[in-house]
Amino acid sequence: MSIVNAPAIATKAAASPWKIVYRILKWTTLAAAVLTLVLILHKVSPPDVMNDPAAAARLAAKFQDAQMAAASGQPYLLTITEAELNSFLGTHLDLKPSGAPSVPSQTPAAAPPPAQSQANPGSAETQATVEEVQSSVRDVRINLFEDRVRAYVVFDFHGKDLSLQLEGHLHAEDGYLKFDPVSGSLGSFPLPQSSLESAVHKMMDSPENREKLRLPPEISDLRIESGAVVVSYK
Repeated sequence: MSIVNAPAIATKAAASPWKIVYRILKWTTLAAAVLTLVLILHKVSPPDVMNDPAAAARLAAKFQDAQMAAASGQPYLLTITEAELNSFLGTHLDLKPSGAPSVPSQTPAAAPPPAQSQANPGSAETQATVEEVQSSVRDVRINLFEDRVRAYVVFDFHGKDLSLQLEGHLHAEDGYLKFDPVSGSLGSFPLPQSSLESAVHKMMDSPENREKLRLPPEISDLRIESGAVVVSYK
């Protein structure tokens, strides 16, 4: 009796290590997925930014001097501090207040036919999507240090606040604003460098966004230097 059952017992014993490995891999993958989701949903606390009540008025005076110099054909070097930059963004960005409902997307009845959407990339359907994304931003804070900029953005994603942090080099290239990322994270989850670079460059080089990043003709250079934005006017 024991001789007849020996092959079955041997097969079962040989297969058991593979079942153990499979179970380990399955639960490890599930645990990694859950951990990734938790890290993404964990909103990072906003960074401290320099605050100056007189920053807005000071920057407005700098812009006026730069425009006067450009109109007269004189070179001008505009330096924007961290406090001035955050003050400018706070007064010029239409941020969505916390708890406010998202902008409703376009209803199917109002959307253009599929053929029209494919023929015209700037159709109303595409524009509505862009407006919906823009209206989801709740908070933007900028840190400037050395030759890099760090952006902290909180946005609404299906009723859940997510935070995005990007750090990199901001500069001008061939008359356009360029951003070269060096690190980034979604929530507490670090984004892979290759994926981050690909996503940022694809977004900035897309036809619908490229022209929005064109610098005014009177600006010859823009860079981050000694923890400040330096803009060179011709």
